[in-house]
This record gives sequence, structure tokens and C-alpha cells, in this order.
Amino acid sequence: MNASREDQSADVVVVGGGSAGLSAAIALARSLRSVIVVDAGQPRNAPADHAHNVLGREGVSPLDLLAAGRTEALGYGVEFVDAEVTAATRSADRFVLTTASGREIRSRRLILATGLTDVLPDVDGVRECWGATVLHCPYCHGYEVRGQRIAILATGPMAVHQALLFGQLSDDVTMFAHTADLDEAARGQLAAVGIAVVDGEVARLAHDGRLVGAVVLADGTEHGVDAVVVGPRFEARADIYRRLGGEVSDHPMGTFVETDLMRKTAVDGVWAAGNITDLSAMVSASSGSGVMAGAAVNADLVAEEAASALVASQV
Repeated sequence: MNASREDQSADVVVVGGGSAGLSAAIALARSLRSVIVVDAGQPRNAPADHAHNVLGREGVSPLDLLAAGRTEALGYGVEFVDAEVTAATRSADRFVLTTASGREIRSRRLILATGLTDVLPDVDGVRECWGATVLHCPYCHGYEVRGQRIAILATGPMAVHQALLFGQLSDDVTMFAHTADLDEAARGQLAAVGIAVVDGEVARLAHDGRLVGAVVLADGTEHGVDAVVVGPRFEARADIYRRLGGEVSDHPMGTFVETDLMRKTAVDGVWAAGNITDLSAMVSASSGSGVMAGAAVNADLVAEEAASALVASQV
């Protein structure tokens, strides 16, 4: 059910209703824990029409997948609050989250599954075509552009790596150096596998709706392409974690929240799952991360309750 009470409490609050958050919530609810999912409704993969490498649901719409996951969670009694968390504190043994409307939600444990933000290159046309014909991950959407004219826009430290991976999918891959400084070793590696390098700053992508048609250089030269690969900077959505005293860690590709193998963070009582802690996690990996976090939190609560029962029995 969508929760409507002004103030609520639960064993666990999960912030984020994507694959990781929903999976964590279901794992907890199946262990008879009370769970509230607070979701701002901003899934990272909303621009994509299809999700891939999802066993049994290949090609499913990301939004349809989340809708089905929410239905499953509701079936186990998970409650949902559709809102953005604007404040987070800890009071005694409870976390207190405040939404934009002023509602307070309390919990004994907290799972952050807020994902990340893709900071896209500042090139006209990239955002407009993002998730359709402007891509990043060869495993998420590479198969769909196999054999096509693929441009690699060198905007990040993994550009050469991306070019080599997409070279497995097409014989027509071109690296656009843009503002990157490709050294001779990189150029030699690309040349060895048949990937041409075009120098010069890219001014824009010519496109029709979400369909890219050409890479246009600053000097006006146009190169016809069918898909463009970019390297966004991945910024963990970690405002809540910071409010609770946590610090994000730097990565060559962005920032993330560090956890142990069971997804526990450095902030006591807080776990993290999905892209907020693993920048490369695809849908299925994020789901698995959520299940792991949910199981770990339940085990932590069981241990706490058992210790409390022992103390009480000795009074």
C-alpha cells in the first residue's frame, strides 16, 4: 500500500525504489520485517526503452520491471511513500527521515538504494538521445547497435576501453578525440584493431528526436553515425549518507559509498545497495546487491533481538 499516515515507523526504511531497493524490501518482508520504501520516482534507467541481461525478463521495459517489483513487494506487506527525503538524522536507536512534505519516518535500520546520477558530457544532442542512440555500456545496449556505425566520444578515462569493447560488436567504430589527449600508445592500440581516430572538438550531435545521425565537429565537418558512446561521470546520490556523517569515496569514474561484503557502510545501522555503492552494477547485479543487503539487515536485527532477550532473561 501507499502509506498515507503523517508519521510512520518500521523496522527498516529503504530509500530508493529501483531494482536494488525493491529487492532489499522483499527480502526483508519475507523475513516478516516491517518495511517502508521511500521513493522519489527518479530511476536512473528511465530513459531506456529496454533492460537487458535480466534473466527471464530479457528486453523488459525498465519501468514495467519496477512496476512488477513494486506489486510483488506490496504482496508481502511493504509500504511505500512516494516522496523525496530532504533531511536525515539519528535519534537514540532510531533513524528519522523527513520528506519534502514534512512527514517523519522512523526506522531501526536504513538501506540506501538511491543509485547514481549520470553526469553527461556537455555536448548538444547527448542528453536528447541518451538511453536511445547515445549509450555507455556495451553489455546493456551494445547488442542492439551491432554492425552499425558507432562513434566513441572521448570524454572520460575509459574511452579507449569502451572503443575496444564496442569493436567486438562492429567493424565500423570511430574514436572522436574531442578534448581528450590520446597518447601514441592509445592511438597505436586503436589502429591495431582497425579503429580510426578523428581529431578535433565535437560541437554537437545531429539528431532527429532520439535518433542520432551524425557527429558534427567544431569546424563543421559531419561524420555519419548510428550510435554514439559516451563516458559519463557517475555521482552517487549520497546526500542522505552525508547527512548521517558518512563520506563518499572517489573513483576514476566518479564517487560511490563504500561497503563491506554484506553491504554495510561505515555509518552504524546503514547499509547501501545497487549503484550507490557499485558504479558498474547492471539491473540484475543491483537486484542481487539489494537481496544481500536485506538479508544482512535482517540478520543484524535478529542478533540484536537475541542479545536483548538474553539480557532480559537474566534480570
